[in-house]
Amino acid sequence: MKAAELLNNYGVGNDNWDEMYVDGRVREQYRNVLDFLQHLSVEELNKKEELAKRLFMSQGITFTVYNSGEGIEKIFPFDIIPRIITAPEWEHIEKGITQRLKALNLFLKDVYHNQFILKDKVVPVNMVYSCQHYLREMHNFPVPYDIYVHISGIDLIRNNDGSFYILEDNLRTPSGVSYM
Repeated sequence: MKAAELLNNYGVGNDNWDEMYVDGRVREQYRNVLDFLQHLSVEELNKKEELAKRLFMSQGITFTVYNSGEGIEKIFPFDIIPRIITAPEWEHIEKGITQRLKALNLFLKDVYHNQFILKDKVVPVNMVYSCQHYLREMHNFPVPYDIYVHISGIDLIRNNDGSFYILEDNLRTPSGVSYM
């Protein structure tokens, strides 16, 4: 069986977003992927996925999960069939992430300086002060260019109409930061 045939008989349901198809037709950005899959058997696709996993591990494209003080090395989860984000989608995502990071930096600047967000009870004081990552030593410390967040790992999801949403911000040490 050709790998592309797997894509002919699946259903995501009417209430879910389908990355590759719309109204039973392949989306333009996935035409080349589907053409490539037409020439592969399911077995060949599985072999390529296993090879990619072995290459990730042998080249150290991994992250460590710590449990009970022991670290377990894992490869980054990936799908052998890529998710394609179009240029207009990426422009929208980039603007949103840029805006979000500005807001996060402004929030941190306020928390460590004027504290209006705490004084106005927008955020409970004890929520900030009891946080293990809050550093009292940073209070009124001038940070160059007011940039507190230098790097972030933003997890994106799509909802059922295809809109992107941020699931979470990973600001401390995002997994994969060493691969940038």
